[in-house]
Amino acid sequence: MENKKPKKRVIRRLLQNMRAFYPAMLPLTLACIVFSAVITSIPAVFMQRVIAMIEESWKAGDWSAIGPKILSLVGILAFFYVLALLASLAYSQLMAIITQGTLKKLREKMFNGMQRLPVKYFDENNHGDIMSHYTNDIDTLRQMISQSFPQLLISAITGLMILGIMIYYCLWLTLVVVIGVIIMLFITKKIGGGSARFFFRQQTALGKVEGFVEEMMNGQKVIKAFCHEKESQADFDRLNETLFEEAQRANRYANILIPILNNIGNVLYAIVAIAGGILMILHVPNLSVSGMAVNISIVVPFLNMTKQFAGAINQVSNQVNLVVMGMAGTERILNLMDEEPERDEGRVSLVNARQENGILTESEERTGVWAWKQPDPEGGAPVYTRLTGDVRLFDVDFAYEEGKPVLRDISLYAKPGQKVAFVGATGAGKTTITNLLNRFYDIADGKIQYDGININQIKKSDLRHALGIVLQDTNLFTGTVMENIRYGKLTATDEECVEAAKLAGADDFIRRLPKGYQTILSENGANLSQGQRQLISIARAAVADPPVMILDEATSSIDTRTEDIVQRGMDALMEGRTVFVIAHRLSTVRNSDVIIVLDHGRVIERGDHEALLAQKGQYYQLYTGAFELE
Repeated sequence: MENKKPKKRVIRRLLQNMRAFYPAMLPLTLACIVFSAVITSIPAVFMQRVIAMIEESWKAGDWSAIGPKILSLVGILAFFYVLALLASLAYSQLMAIITQGTLKKLREKMFNGMQRLPVKYFDENNHGDIMSHYTNDIDTLRQMISQSFPQLLISAITGLMILGIMIYYCLWLTLVVVIGVIIMLFITKKIGGGSARFFFRQQTALGKVEGFVEEMMNGQKVIKAFCHEKESQADFDRLNETLFEEAQRANRYANILIPILNNIGNVLYAIVAIAGGILMILHVPNLSVSGMAVNISIVVPFLNMTKQFAGAINQVSNQVNLVVMGMAGTERILNLMDEEPERDEGRVSLVNARQENGILTESEERTGVWAWKQPDPEGGAPVYTRLTGDVRLFDVDFAYEEGKPVLRDISLYAKPGQKVAFVGATGAGKTTITNLLNRFYDIADGKIQYDGININQIKKSDLRHALGIVLQDTNLFTGTVMENIRYGKLTATDEECVEAAKLAGADDFIRRLPKGYQTILSENGANLSQGQRQLISIARAAVADPPVMILDEATSSIDTRTEDIVQRGMDALMEGRTVFVIAHRLSTVRNSDVIIVLDHGRVIERGDHEALLAQKGQYYQLYTGAFELE
């Protein structure tokens, strides 16, 4: 969907950012650009003076004094050119710093803002399209800042200077030039404006192509396993064709500008020459500030100024493509920066605590005891509640999309140290409950409490520190095995990471890796098996040592032998903690304190393994194989 944000606002915000990033350097750069542009306009004045001196010497028949005068003018012009060269070198270097610095800071703002976005944003937007903001959109912005903006400014100043000089020398010829330029600008606006919407579509289509390629790269094994190459190629061809059509439309408008404007400039040059000749022959009064009659010393420099003036307009037109593409990229960048961040109204924080004589007090040192710190709304002393891992849901309703409920009237509880298992068919709402516990999504109705405190009152970062999670889809980051385990707690020592790996049953295979714990993992741990990757993920959760653990089908990708190893580590990991388990293998939930059976977002059965079997309801049917979970 195209963004309707006014283009002026886009440019204004971009310039505001640049001014904020470089408050002193930007004005200095602009001054150098202006100085360079002004100097490039001076030769027309010098040419007029030289031709006038030659004309006077020819009429007087005395050429003796003209040489030194011309040399002095050339010397002055050379001096100005040297200054212009120095100004050009200065602004080009400064512009490079400003351009790359601005892009660096915008990337930082985008990425930092992206970290504050809700999980919902990443679920609803193609990851490749998000990546396109950091690559294609930033690159188009680079071209606009480094090339188009300086060129547009130089062309505008040069054009205004030349226009002023032309008005000074001859108003009639100036009017001829202005009429031609008005026609050029009219054509530029019509054609350039028509291409703007297509360049925005081009950037969007390019993001979709990149997203598709990324998806296909991640799924190559599946594509080859199911011989889906031709279908994938057909899907890519369709997206690529859309990109081609949008890019063709955008560039078709833009590319016809240059030849049209060049020819208008040539025609204008000829018209000025003819008009100048007519004015000279008819001795038409020159309505100008200079008061000079129209003669060869005015017409010849005027022809040069006409070419220079039309060239400035052409330069503006040549930048239309880059400006429009840069505007489209800037819009998309600002769209990402303007996405509403994840809301967090929580005021309750998680702190280290010390308990003496039954009274909890906050401690700066790590004591192994955690407490919720609730500020007094009236400004009194804060209230401390010990973190025990008591989690309760009351009448919870939730829907990812309005009108399509996923959970209906869910009420359940997990006492400290209890193991609660969720079972049910895919789509029953098991993973959704864990998403709500982490506040990846917020409930529509009801309430969720952690140690008697509504979780929407707890700061999200503190809430998530108090919850460990092992996801079904394992994500390992580029870095050593040790660093990936330490991801669970950045302050963990090497010894703590090794102990966590032993607890998860990962220590044995890690030590057999080429460099043990210092082995570099890349591409999401592509050099490890799925089971090994999951073991590292479990070790990562173990090193965080949270009082509540969520295991979202943590053993679903592990073979039976590895599962036995993992299960022993998991049993040790779960000891003394409140645990929520989601599993399709019912054998992994037999020893749960409470098993909750979900069906279409409702709790239909609850109890321990033996009680549910005795009921001979859906759990019994699932366990005995009367029908499959799926």
